[in-house]
Amino acid sequence: MRFTVAIDGPAAAGKGTIARMVAAEFGFAHLDTGLLYRAVGRKALAMGQGVIDPLQAAKIAAGLADTDIDRDDLRSARVAQAASKVAVLPDVRAALLQFQRDFARRDGGAILDGRDIGTVICPDADVKLFVTASDAVRAKRRFAELRAKTPELTLETVERDLKQRDIRDASRDAAPMVAAMDALVLDTTEMTIKAAVQAAIDVIREYRGCRPS
Repeated sequence: MRFTVAIDGPAAAGKGTIARMVAAEFGFAHLDTGLLYRAVGRKALAMGQGVIDPLQAAKIAAGLADTDIDRDDLRSARVAQAASKVAVLPDVRAALLQFQRDFARRDGGAILDGRDIGTVICPDADVKLFVTASDAVRAKRRFAELRAKTPELTLETVERDLKQRDIRDASRDAAPMVAAMDALVLDTTEMTIKAAVQAAIDVIREYRGCRPS
């Protein structure tokens, strides 16, 4: 049976962790769509020697391979910023659109997390969640995640980068980051990850129980 869950939200709000754990609970396939843009951004930076060329980025997106996504160097702050920059390019988004939609329609259920899943990629998703948290909490979470690999990083830098990324994601012309009208907003600012995951699981169980078989 096909069942699609769309999870959107800003960086470090917890959507990726929630998506992975919910996928494990229900046996759904999981796609972190942010990795697609990170992979394009990383490759565009490398090919442009630090400068992202829009035409080149679109070509990279059109030819993206699994090996590009399955890398250990996609979680750096530099790649995150590059991902945010290529994500505003309509041609890049168009090149990755069908890949994501095909993934969402696979048998057995699928859960996708990103920034435009419920609004653009899967507007007919069975369940839509918009996961958010305060700027301060998100910055602390991301700082804790990155500081081991980047000792020179500061909390202030992380918070500034997150705010800049939020502005780009929310103001871009192509698929801006907004909560879908029918999405349930899940604020994780004062929630443990266990509580946030359980809240998502409860919502999905409720919707699956109401869906005709």
